[in-house]
Amino acid sequence: MFVNRETETGRLKRILNQETAQLIVIYGRRRGGKSTLLKQIIDDNTVFFSADQSEAPLQIKSLAERIEKKVPGFSAPVYPGWDSLLRSLNRSLNERITLCIDEFPYLVKNSPELPSLIQNIHDDGAHSNYNIILCGSSQKMMHDMVLNKKAPLYGRAGEIMKVNPMSVNHLMQYLDVIPEEAVREYSVWGGIPRYWEIRRLSSSLEEAIEHNVINPYGLLAEEPERLFSDEIRTSVQAYTMLSLIGSGCNRLSEIAGRMEKPATHLSGVTSFLIELKYIRREIPFGESLRSTKKTLYKIDDPFLNFWFTFVAPDKSRIDLGLTSQAIRDIKRKMPGYVSSAWEELCRQAVPFLFPDENINPGMRWWGRGKDGSPIEIDVVAGSSDKKTLVIGEAKWGEKTDPETEFEILRGKIQNLPFVKTQKIIPVLFLKNQKTGQSNTVTTFGPEAVVNALR
Repeated sequence: MFVNRETETGRLKRILNQETAQLIVIYGRRRGGKSTLLKQIIDDNTVFFSADQSEAPLQIKSLAERIEKKVPGFSAPVYPGWDSLLRSLNRSLNERITLCIDEFPYLVKNSPELPSLIQNIHDDGAHSNYNIILCGSSQKMMHDMVLNKKAPLYGRAGEIMKVNPMSVNHLMQYLDVIPEEAVREYSVWGGIPRYWEIRRLSSSLEEAIEHNVINPYGLLAEEPERLFSDEIRTSVQAYTMLSLIGSGCNRLSEIAGRMEKPATHLSGVTSFLIELKYIRREIPFGESLRSTKKTLYKIDDPFLNFWFTFVAPDKSRIDLGLTSQAIRDIKRKMPGYVSSAWEELCRQAVPFLFPDENINPGMRWWGRGKDGSPIEIDVVAGSSDKKTLVIGEAKWGEKTDPETEFEILRGKIQNLPFVKTQKIIPVLFLKNQKTGQSNTVTTFGPEAVVNALR
């Protein structure tokens, strides 16, 4: 089942139909649906080659054999290098085709000169008879080959597409579940299509977790290691940092102390994890990212958050096959875990729920109130003109009384130090409430939030 990606397929089909041959770059994290996207746009005039990590001569021979199906006799010669193969392909074609190379970084690992060779071929017009699509899961390597100003392919690509995770709304469609269940599912699988495919093989969320995650033989039992192997030379440091954040260490000073390293030594891996959207910096609404000392680090990817919250701390028991205790812990803690995911979805949905107010994405706020008491607010979002504030609380409890919650929220709003003369829109995001509006408060349930995040 293929959902979403209409924008991506439309752009790729358009660029492939240009009069001149194109160079196209597609990248994104592993399991994100890049190969499936490519299959939606390739046709009989496409040579699709999925690279592996074997030596360059074997890869060259393998690609030549793939091309043989379009160009009879092409694999007969022995090509001494990539330049020879790619230029020979252009001379052998009588009509335009597309050469699609998946997992391109694998080729570059064994042939570092390859990006420069493709640059020369592109600049010489030596692929005038075929489009080139380069696709890869190593986001850092793909970025450095194309988007870095010093990169060989910088400025050459006619289309550069980062394939991002999909939304909770598309997960709801794919699994055919109600919005409330979509929130629970998304808190575990996030927006990664391959995880959705694995989930759909099981009859329930609990069964899918037990069979694929909390299981030494599960398909996703070692998933973080696989992700980091594509990206991070210092994978041990990244794994440790995520483990600490998953266990509740959210300040950089605390993380550095637990790792017994100066905080300055973690800047590289921290920046890289943020760039990959594996972690995010969270600051209170209204604070400056550059100057605030209230920064918290949170795992931004739902699946990695689930894994490092529940699997990493219990890895020893899970590897021994003692999964029953881990599963009991997950069931006990799951409502609180989903509640955090619900809050984040509510913050993301705010701009779409108030389209006429020009509201920015929501943030959290924590600090001291006007009376000096500590306050936390789940959702605070300001309008672009800074004249309007949406301030709300997100609750995932089974029995939540809107009137009681509104009175609590109203008291907090009156005590917030940053509320001056702005128009205030109080909002409640409640699990078991339908969307509604009264003279005092607007209420949104899972249906409104999930449908807003298309």
